[in-house]
Amino acid sequence: MEVTVVENQAAEVRAAAKKIITVPVNGFGLCPVRDILDRIGDKWSLLSILHLGSTDSLRFNELRKRIDGISQRMLTVTLRALEADGLVARTVYAEVPPRVEYALTELGQSLLGAVIEFGNWAAAHAPAIAEARKRVAVAA
Repeated sequence: MEVTVVENQAAEVRAAAKKIITVPVNGFGLCPVRDILDRIGDKWSLLSILHLGSTDSLRFNELRKRIDGISQRMLTVTLRALEADGLVARTVYAEVPPRVEYALTELGQSLLGAVIEFGNWAAAHAPAIAEARKRVAVAA
């Protein structure tokens, strides 16, 4: 039986997905995707990464104004978590009053590409998802 290119590509995609979700034997007990999604899969992290990636750096209140609906507390918690993971750098300037700026690190910049791809996918497929939701709501 001959395998077509399309069938082979589908098999390769399935194998790649399976490899990613397989729990490693390195003692952590989580697949790498789950570990990262636990951190950035919250309501505000991806938006913070996108906004920080849209410029060189932002001050706290500038970032808060750009992210519609985020509270001061949630932005603080989000930035601390992203900083702890090495995705965001916090720079404090010795001025009066002190000035603090946030920027993506090199690691954060490397994640930004994937976040942009996800954002592009979401924008391209939003109408189809909205239509599917309408069909389900009508059927319910």
